[in-house]
Amino acid sequence: MALRELPVPNTIIHNAPPPLIEVSGTHYEMGCQIGEARREQIQHSIENAHVLIDQSYDTLELTWEGAKIQARKYLPFAEERYAQYVEEMRGVAEGANVAFDDIVVLNAMEAVTMDALHLTRCTSFAVNEQRTADGHVLLAHNEDWVPEDENDVFVISAKPAGDEPPFLAMTYGGLLPNVGFNAYGIAQLIDSVYPTDSRIGIPRLVVARAVLASKRISGALGRTLISHRAAGYNHLLAHESGEIYSVEVSSRKFDILHGTDGYMVHTNHYLSQTMKEIESDPEELISSRVRYFRANRLLRQNSTHTIKTLQAIQKDHVNLPNSICNHNIQGIDPLDRESTITALVIDLTTREMHIAWGNPCQNSYHTYHLNA
Repeated sequence: MALRELPVPNTIIHNAPPPLIEVSGTHYEMGCQIGEARREQIQHSIENAHVLIDQSYDTLELTWEGAKIQARKYLPFAEERYAQYVEEMRGVAEGANVAFDDIVVLNAMEAVTMDALHLTRCTSFAVNEQRTADGHVLLAHNEDWVPEDENDVFVISAKPAGDEPPFLAMTYGGLLPNVGFNAYGIAQLIDSVYPTDSRIGIPRLVVARAVLASKRISGALGRTLISHRAAGYNHLLAHESGEIYSVEVSSRKFDILHGTDGYMVHTNHYLSQTMKEIESDPEELISSRVRYFRANRLLRQNSTHTIKTLQAIQKDHVNLPNSICNHNIQGIDPLDRESTITALVIDLTTREMHIAWGNPCQNSYHTYHLNA
């Protein structure tokens, strides 16, 4: 595994782990608790989004007021199908002392900007019990986003009232939690993809939030395909039994890829021929393909993976700065300057999450447990 070990200059170093927030109760109550505990980060993320839209006016022709108007169009679809997660957003707004409309914009940002954010650098992969040294099911995800939001990362340990399972998830700012796992042994990683059939409907982040409430793997698959969805992600889903899927979704189409051989990798382009037919500007997704092939090769070189071998892949710098460990070196175009703001490995068998805050090449991993 030929990894480039030279440190990248100007990489932010975090000397503390990402904050952990423990919440419980109704969805509104959990939202309030998140908002109160992370008020500063949530307000900061809204300020960052304001700046991003302002800086991108020449491309987007969109103001913050315009973004709020656009985001409101998506809200009725979310309220009709997933009112509980809209209530969660209302709670976040109340607890953080911010406008509800601002939280809605954050959670519909990809839709209201028509995917012009070019988030083409996230990397997700997983191995099942046949491909690990100790028989555990492991998943890994590098979350790439604008570097200004790196300080807004935190971890949520939630115990919802009622029938939904406890879960442990990573998020940042005012975004609904979506990357994580629950007490029923179901994990989800998401990667942005770019279909041509996007429409007004249920925002992608709301769909992804709902997946964390699944009790069966079939239910998780079904929730990614809810009707009236606005667009879609790739949802890399795993079950503690070792079943691994990539569900490639658009607003109207989908395909399900199965990790039959115990390996699964996904980045930001469609793999299914069905979905490739509706991919927007595939020629702009070259770096996504480079990361996919790189991660796929590194993953398949080993049939006895551990948490540390997955972490080593997350630190890879081949094709820097558009590498698996992504660095904001150029940082010129406000719509195209992501960095890896956090990297995580999930041990689904032990219900643990190991997180590096910032670029994993120079930041330490910290361990979080789901206490269901």
